[in-house]
Amino acid sequence: MTSFPAYLATKTDKGQSIEKTELTEDELMDGDVTVKIEYSALNYKDGLAMTNSAPIIRHYPLVPGIDFAGTVVESSNDRFSPGDRVVLNGFGVGESHSGGFAGLARVNSDWLVPLPDTISTRQAMAIGTAGYTAMLCILALEQHGITPADGHILVTGAAGGVGSVAVSILSKLGYPVTATTGRMQESDFLKSLGASEVIDRKSYAEKAKPLAKELWAGAVDVAGGNTLANVLSQIKRGGAVAACGLAESMDLPTSVAPFILRGVTLYGIDSVMCPMQKRLTAWQRLDTDLDKDLLESLSTEIGFDDLPQASSDILKGRIRGRTIVKIEQ
Repeated sequence: MTSFPAYLATKTDKGQSIEKTELTEDELMDGDVTVKIEYSALNYKDGLAMTNSAPIIRHYPLVPGIDFAGTVVESSNDRFSPGDRVVLNGFGVGESHSGGFAGLARVNSDWLVPLPDTISTRQAMAIGTAGYTAMLCILALEQHGITPADGHILVTGAAGGVGSVAVSILSKLGYPVTATTGRMQESDFLKSLGASEVIDRKSYAEKAKPLAKELWAGAVDVAGGNTLANVLSQIKRGGAVAACGLAESMDLPTSVAPFILRGVTLYGIDSVMCPMQKRLTAWQRLDTDLDKDLLESLSTEIGFDDLPQASSDILKGRIRGRTIVKIEQ
């Protein structure tokens, strides 16, 4: 019987333990499609899961990893056949269903997106959940009616996975982009992605005023907390913020002032349970609107054995851009 390498989380008396091990096909979870995983990615949520820093994993035993890309090896669903290249983001994978940090996965076919012909499985994970989430944020701002002529878009946490892809795409689409980061040494990197200005995030860490000077036509926020409150207070009349993360805090210490006095809209971006049609649109747009050479420049590939250390590093803000995980075969 085929065996494959995997990181497996188990429940212990002290909480959670994750170890690299070998699993067999008999240990795969239920599903109608089996995928040979070629690449996964390290996202902030994966870092939380791998280090047990937050209760991300809800079922034991379980393979972490909230996304993966690979090739179908077995399918009982007519939509997929062996040899098809697919990508999966979210749907509870890596949380309640075994995910991407393994050589094989068996999943529900309704969770899989066929990869565009011009995106490789490696590029799919250079994009990953972070890049796909960034695209969902941009779609929300576009659907709100914000155009490049309306002014600057602010991207918080811009040196991270979501932020770096958002800066890249917005810039390519013609939007003037301002980036915030806690790592000002990354200013040149962010400007190489298309940011016209880089601001130290310290200026957004203090308690927000109900309303501040109108600066931004829109924003992509990964932080929450005081950062998001400050961003909302600075959005121009009729503008919008797409919020997709809580890297700073789950709290939102703001007031109704931006909403009722300036007509600001706050869009919540749920990448986990996003409807399939919106997923397909996001991946199609990523194929056309993301510079793949630039994507390579903001990506780093690590080996399977490097995952534990990288998981710790991403929580400490030591990782720039996107981290691709090459799955051991």
